Amino acid sequence: MNVLIKPAMTAYITHPDCLLHDMGPYHPENPQRLKAIAQQLEATGLIEKLRCYEAPLATDAQLMRVHPLDYITSIRDASPQKGLAYLDPDTAMNPHSLNAALRAAGGVIFATDLVVGQKANRAFCAVRPPGHHAESSCAMGFCIFNNIAVGVAHALATHGLQRIAILDFDVHHGNGTEEIFGGNQKVLFCSTFQHPFYPHSGAKTRYSNCISVPLPAASGGDAFRQAVTTHWLPAVESFKPEMIFISAGFDAHREDDMANLMLDDVDYVWITQQITAWAEQYANGRIVSVLEGGYALNALGRCVVQHIDVLCG
Repeated sequence: MNVLIKPAMTAYITHPDCLLHDMGPYHPENPQRLKAIAQQLEATGLIEKLRCYEAPLATDAQLMRVHPLDYITSIRDASPQKGLAYLDPDTAMNPHSLNAALRAAGGVIFATDLVVGQKANRAFCAVRPPGHHAESSCAMGFCIFNNIAVGVAHALATHGLQRIAILDFDVHHGNGTEEIFGGNQKVLFCSTFQHPFYPHSGAKTRYSNCISVPLPAASGGDAFRQAVTTHWLPAVESFKPEMIFISAGFDAHREDDMANLMLDDVDYVWITQQITAWAEQYANGRIVSVLEGGYALNALGRCVVQHIDVLCG
């Protein structure tokens, strides 16, 4: 009997719980972000090319690879029965935020298993709250758990990978990711970000595995591409990652008034093309991309769809 095996596809991972996390009517990190992405996926028909999954809840054991148990417990204890509980001036929890945060981290773990297990060739996690500002014991910058760090730690511990690259093109420095993996020679962390700017870190790093490229306000696509080509490319070529994770922030776009970089849609297409080429060369094509920032809804929806389209090949 001939068995038809469906070829591996790009996975799209999200969960309705991620829409229920709401930090108030005027907060830029709001449920409309995921809705804008979903609407563009439907409008372009790209959703038909994706294999869609719901994100599971991360377990304490999975989170504890990067977050101490007392921190995880403090987040559970902070979860309110009603209203908002503030973890820092920018980061709050409503009664649904705990599950959303667990889904966000769990989605990246699930994506990792799909890609390493060859059930998908690449994956995009449309999850929130974002994660790259969350340090091992500190929530900040809209982030509760460091979703991408949890996924990378899972890949190292469970799948035995020895070299993983995290590539972060969010407009803000991923201070949490650097704090968690700084000095870990199994992880290469490359980032571009506006500086000086929140969280006022990253311009100087003491870790040889962290390649930080600060960009001044008003930098556009040319400066961004030069930073990637001059600094990221040699590091990736030398490191030869077995898998690539992307902290995919789209808030460096010129339409996003949360920051002052001037990237265009074509720049996000370009960087995704570069990363997929590196993945094909070194990592058997394996990529897990995770949503971070991006607050101009039209630009966010467009750029995420173009990013996923390149991931789909």
